[in-house]
Amino acid sequence: MRRPFLTPLLAMLLALGALAPARAQLGEAPENAAPPAADTAAPDTPAPVTAAAESPAPEAPAPLSDEQAAQEEKLYLDALRSLSEGRPDEATTKLSRLLEKNALHAGAWLDLAISHCELGNKAEAERLFDQIEQRFHPSESILQLIAHYRNSGCKGQRSHPRSMSFKLGAGYDTNVNQGSSSRFVMLGSTNNLQQVELGTDSRPRADHFKVLSGDFNQPIGSRGMLLIAQLRALRHTDVTSQDSDSALLALERPWSGAGWTGRATAAYGLVRLGGELYQRQAQVLLRAVPPLDLGESLGWSLSAGFSSAIYPTRRYYDARTLDLGTSLAMRGKQRTVVLSAGLLADAGKTARPGGDRHGWYGGANLVALLGEKAIAEAGLSRQSWRGSRIYSQDFIETRRDQDTTQLRASLLFPVGTHSALQLEVRRTFNRENIPLFQYDSRWLQFSWRTDNW
Repeated sequence: MRRPFLTPLLAMLLALGALAPARAQLGEAPENAAPPAADTAAPDTPAPVTAAAESPAPEAPAPLSDEQAAQEEKLYLDALRSLSEGRPDEATTKLSRLLEKNALHAGAWLDLAISHCELGNKAEAERLFDQIEQRFHPSESILQLIAHYRNSGCKGQRSHPRSMSFKLGAGYDTNVNQGSSSRFVMLGSTNNLQQVELGTDSRPRADHFKVLSGDFNQPIGSRGMLLIAQLRALRHTDVTSQDSDSALLALERPWSGAGWTGRATAAYGLVRLGGELYQRQAQVLLRAVPPLDLGESLGWSLSAGFSSAIYPTRRYYDARTLDLGTSLAMRGKQRTVVLSAGLLADAGKTARPGGDRHGWYGGANLVALLGEKAIAEAGLSRQSWRGSRIYSQDFIETRRDQDTTQLRASLLFPVGTHSALQLEVRRTFNRENIPLFQYDSRWLQFSWRTDNW
């Protein structure tokens, strides 16, 4: 969770700076500094501390090797990362392991006490605060920090605040039904092609629309798990067959191991189109950040996802899709650029037109701060699919190649504390070797959004 006054890193620096003399000088070091005691809320916490007066002072500990020091520092930084990401129980376990290795690590003692306080383990936190005061003789700044947490009552808090956001918009789309760009197409077998004029429903239909959406995020427990719910309703003025409603429910949990960090997500969604259930989709997604030091301005991550889509009224379109991707974020003071790319594999039913598909995607996205408040965003994305067999015997006897390029831009103006006005534009080019499916679209939306509730 976010601490009221000090981040975990700042607390670490204060602890190391203020308590380092206690670790360096045997006269101020703990006389018998065993790891902290365990309680029922933290089963991995080490054994109780024995009172200093009941045993003779031990000999000075042997100096750590460079490898041991590096391992301890890595474990400590991992614990601090868990704290900063809102997982105090995970941080407690790591800090307890560290104190098993080095009971004189003053910073670990302090952060372990604060972790117990944030978990609501008041008695254990108070015991650790007392031990720190008695054994390490902390500076005034550390005493003030301890006093702050004592005054909080150690009642336990959410790792992340609950949040809600809503968006109400209106706009115009030149092709709400993804109608074909061609008025006439050639259909039939290779030896018997016929020119066919497409009907109105298969040609582009422009329309105005209104959209209402809401997002809700609810923390669950103290391990950083997040419950996500999203709802969206889209209504058109004339082309009501393209009206849609969607709902998504997801669980997201952070994870870490062997220096890697990331988030795992499981989601389930429903889509209604034209008043009928159109799609059911289940998805799992794993995002991972490798243990590489790229500096503060760079961030690299990997992702792997699997989804299953079921179309109740068009079962031959059911699909299972595998997605392997990567992204690179380049952050500056006023702007952030994100580059992404990935590979796709889509397995369908035997009767699905075109059979299985494989493809790739790539994109670039820029977010920039304009002035003091306005935020501009621009993006370019490309997705390509290649079918494994002819699309339809005696109807479209060619394998389908689909390349979709999309340009998008938006401008957001904050209005007050929790609201903003947003203008978005989008241009889509869907190029195909089968003219029946080729289409273009221009899309514009103006919306009001409120968030951070």
